[in-house]
Amino acid sequence: MGDRDLVQAVLNDLTTAPISEKDRALYAFVKKVNADSVATTPEDIDQLRKVGWTDEAIYDAITVCALFNFYNVWIDATGVSDMPAIGYEMSGHRLATEGYARND
Repeated sequence: MGDRDLVQAVLNDLTTAPISEKDRALYAFVKKVNADSVATTPEDIDQLRKVGWTDEAIYDAITVCALFNFYNVWIDATGVSDMPAIGYEMSGHRLATEGYARND
């Protein structure tokens, strides 16, 4: 399955997407954080630890989720226009091949 197909499978149905149980648990947690962050519990964190996620990785997932929520609200409120689809595709390709750090 190609990367694009895999992403679409996760977006279509997290419960049947061909991903590891470890990833499925993290994505379900992030979905819960997005839907109702105050409903997260210590048991949610314990479940992630049980499938192999470290506290640092869980913290990073929560942070990325929170930042993207902030960005989306900021963009919506300020009227910044969305990129065209090709912009996202180019950005995704660059990140996948070059990572986040500049090579200057």
